[in-house]
Amino acid sequence: MPAYAVAVVHRVEHGPDIVEYLERIDATLKPFSGRFMVHGGEVEPVEGSWKGDLIVIRFPDRDHVRGWYDSPAYQAILKLRTDHMTADVFFADGVPADYEGADKLRK
Repeated sequence: MPAYAVAVVHRVEHGPDIVEYLERIDATLKPFSGRFMVHGGEVEPVEGSWKGDLIVIRFPDRDHVRGWYDSPAYQAILKLRTDHMTADVFFADGVPADYEGADKLRK
């Protein structure tokens, strides 16, 4: 089942450290089959309000997302982001391809 690393970015101080982080992050994702699904871009609120940027990275499963985050390669660049960005970051499990909304009632 896929799993996702999700960030809601509230503030970014653009500069050399963020540039370096962005230049290096893809190499940290590859060994864990991670890939960007959403990376900023326009958000169109249709209910409620929205402030910030959304980032969603897909992995094959929770073990892969946790392995990526804890990896020495990602930990080596993490401070480049956290020193210059305020964000809520979390992991979320996806659902199987055949999932339907009513499946939630059966749990």
